[in-house]
Amino acid sequence: MNEHRKRRRKRSGNGLIDVLNGLLTLLVIGLVVVGGAGFYIASQYYGDGPTQEDRVFRVESGNTLSTTANRLEEQGFISNSLIFTQFGSRVEQSAVVKAGDFNIPAGSSMSKILQELTLGDPMRYAVTIPEGWTVWQAVQRINADDRLTGDISQLPPEGSILPGSYDYVPGDSRQAVLERMQAAMTQALAEVWDSRQPDLPLQSPAEMLTLASIVERETGVASERPQIAAVFVNRLRTGMRLQSDPTIIYGITLGQSTLDRGIRRSEIEAKTLYNTYQIDGLPPTPIANPGIEALRAVANPDSHDYLYFVAKGATPREGHVFAETYDEHRQNVARYREIEREAAAQAEAEAEAARQALEAEEAEDAPQ
Repeated sequence: MNEHRKRRRKRSGNGLIDVLNGLLTLLVIGLVVVGGAGFYIASQYYGDGPTQEDRVFRVESGNTLSTTANRLEEQGFISNSLIFTQFGSRVEQSAVVKAGDFNIPAGSSMSKILQELTLGDPMRYAVTIPEGWTVWQAVQRINADDRLTGDISQLPPEGSILPGSYDYVPGDSRQAVLERMQAAMTQALAEVWDSRQPDLPLQSPAEMLTLASIVERETGVASERPQIAAVFVNRLRTGMRLQSDPTIIYGITLGQSTLDRGIRRSEIEAKTLYNTYQIDGLPPTPIANPGIEALRAVANPDSHDYLYFVAKGATPREGHVFAETYDEHRQNVARYREIEREAAAQAEAEAEAARQALEAEEAEDAPQ
């Protein structure tokens, strides 16, 4: 009987050891499997990616990490979207992707890609509106940018856009970009109006905007804006008409085309809302979108007694010459006309020389 009990205890002891050995074996296998899986996942996540060249990847506005991972795998940037999503969200600083275009270098790992999409800066895109453009020109440029979405079907009020460069993310709406330009003008106009000289003959920010648009169109020389602005301010103070050629042109084109010719006498004499040779004071709206410097020039013009100006040379970059009296102005105009004639004669002489050179070249090549 004692022997039977001993054998039972021995079998029981051996069974327990067998169970423990089995559990230990399973644990070791589990650790090996988990370790192997972990090593595989880590190697996939941190190892070189499949791309063979630098490429641009776009994250659309509103895309989640999961959506982004699927698109990355579809486009061949990564090999496994699940590893990218689940492992990446646990080991990186951020798992919130930014919208925009990102440059992904060749062979980038999942880790580097996720860091770029969450912590990096998207590629910079911008719409640039030059100073003095009309709203029609600005909208044409915005609508032509194929990285933006939607269309601007209705022109905003003339003068409501502040010229400059406006960054955007591909997929942004054209209307949203336009509204940012308008908001910038609203803010700039308010700030400049608040800093204006107190005795200006302007009754509102809208009048300052209209005069600034005329100044912007009258000169391409930045340093002249305060001088040009002062001429028009002096004229408003004395009751003289502004007599600005760009206002006539705007009345003809309404800012939706260019006038590729000189102004006709009939157009100078035509009584339109925008012809400042025929109307007193300012036209009813701006004739362009002035830049911030033109606004500042009108708000704080130079102090002088000039009432007239005319182009100094044959090209706009040469600026203008100013006069206080009409007699001085007539002399300046006469000098300008002489410069025009000399420039025209020189251009004709150069054209004739080019024709003769071409004829001589053809004569040499002709059979004798």
